[in-house]
Amino acid sequence: MCGRYTSTRVPQDLTRLFQVTDWNPAETLAPSWNVAPTDEVYAVLERAARDDGEVRRELRAVRWGLVPSWAKDPKVGSRMINARVETVHEKPAYRRAFAKCRCLLPTDGFCEWEPVTDEATGRTRKQSYFIHPADGQVTAVAGPYEYWRNPDITSDDQPDAWLTTCTIITTEATDAAVRVHPRMPLALTPDHYDTWLDPHHDTDDLRALLTQPADGRLDIRPVSTAVNSVRNNGAHPP
Repeated sequence: MCGRYTSTRVPQDLTRLFQVTDWNPAETLAPSWNVAPTDEVYAVLERAARDDGEVRRELRAVRWGLVPSWAKDPKVGSRMINARVETVHEKPAYRRAFAKCRCLLPTDGFCEWEPVTDEATGRTRKQSYFIHPADGQVTAVAGPYEYWRNPDITSDDQPDAWLTTCTIITTEATDAAVRVHPRMPLALTPDHYDTWLDPHHDTDDLRALLTQPADGRLDIRPVSTAVNSVRNNGAHPP
């Protein structure tokens, strides 16, 4: 699974990299070197505008941890941070979002943990690792997103009436990542962005996009256990 990642690029860079047409500066997020479940994160998505129906590409701030539209309590999102690529199209929690609401989550890299034995004490502890593209480029991780309507708010136009959430699709680990964990976030290549984001695209074609993660060498290095706490979020890589 993926339980931490980094997201440090400014929105001006992301709008350029992903050819975003609509972005609200009020949704600007601070750079994060320790993104954790239920945090607000950037998502690139496409949806039809209310006024003219034109599909536009947006950069949005959404919450990590998908809350299905039918959920009674949004707290369930904290348990839905990852979706397996093998079943995301059929699981009840993700099926609708996979068919109609898909996004790209820009990341710099992600963290995983490996049990290791301390030679001095003989005890087992978890070693944290940071896994990232060797070339330092932004990774576009595939994920579905979803809207949840707060039943306690009467008007659709109130700011807190709607909660937008997302999850990360994971696949079998490749390259350096496999040394630490059998799963990793599934990244797409730029030539697949348009198809993945298109809200009207056939889901069978979409599943074909997810058979192979984006190429590119990954680097891995051990990092401080400080990353284990969400309170630690310094202005440097983990």
